[in-house]
Amino acid sequence: EALTKELGFPATVLYIGLDKPSDTTVTAPTQTKSPKGMVYVQGGVVQIGSDDGHQHERPSFWAKIAPFYIDEHPVTVGEFRAFVEATNYKTEAEKFGNGGIIDESTQQQWILKDGANWHHPMGADFPDAPDNHPVTQVSWNDANAYAQWAGKRLPCEMEWEHAARNANNSRTFYPWGNDIQTGGKYNANIWQGKFPVKNFNEDGFFYTSPVGKFGKTPLGLTDMSGNVWEWQSNLKFNYEALFRVPVREGDISAERAQRGGSFLCEPTWCHGYRVSGRSSSTPETSLFHVGFRCVKDVK
Repeated sequence: EALTKELGFPATVLYIGLDKPSDTTVTAPTQTKSPKGMVYVQGGVVQIGSDDGHQHERPSFWAKIAPFYIDEHPVTVGEFRAFVEATNYKTEAEKFGNGGIIDESTQQQWILKDGANWHHPMGADFPDAPDNHPVTQVSWNDANAYAQWAGKRLPCEMEWEHAARNANNSRTFYPWGNDIQTGGKYNANIWQGKFPVKNFNEDGFFYTSPVGKFGKTPLGLTDMSGNVWEWQSNLKFNYEALFRVPVREGDISAERAQRGGSFLCEPTWCHGYRVSGRSSSTPETSLFHVGFRCVKDVK
């Protein structure tokens, strides 16, 4: 319990263990009408991670999650603008004067681009970010500030994966199934080709895409795979750390977890847009392929 609290798990995480809990029932509150723009996620038991995935996705374990609401899509540029205009908030990228991007000339090196921020994710010499795209170049600290203003919070990884598995422990690679394409059309905004050498752009978007462009999951969520990584509330941790005492050095990082993959992901480099995919960054970091969505407790 002390460890999960240190990691940043909310009270909605009712159980974590290697064994499936014998009691899988979760009492649902009577208030199930979702706030505007949010989807109700019924409580339940979910197997987190993948024993066939990357090292940081193993071992898989069980979690019991109470009901919650989750944003239908990542927070958009337009929604973030409303927050900035209401509060005069200044993001960390704006304070630092730069944000992280892949060098547009070489497509092979991360650089700090001067002038890159939430309204110009690639820098001032590139077009404005469209209002209906997910906001990027926001740090974990920025995302938390928005969530608090909106009366919400960031999800933890257990909640996020429960929602990505459609609140019924679906075991497919992606929230909609096992195939990245259906009828020759992509189900997510990802990298097509060999990263970082060549992007064939078969999905039509080199960078971010409008939220909802690639359809909804069975639960009614969009952009749970690809488009942008999403900040999570909890610290990055090794799954093994949950089941051994004492915790070893390196088991818990100062970085914050991310989920969902992005437009930079491709399987030979980063198959992070799978349901069990994971990433992380330091909480002050702002990147052009990282955004967030919020959750809200069911009272």
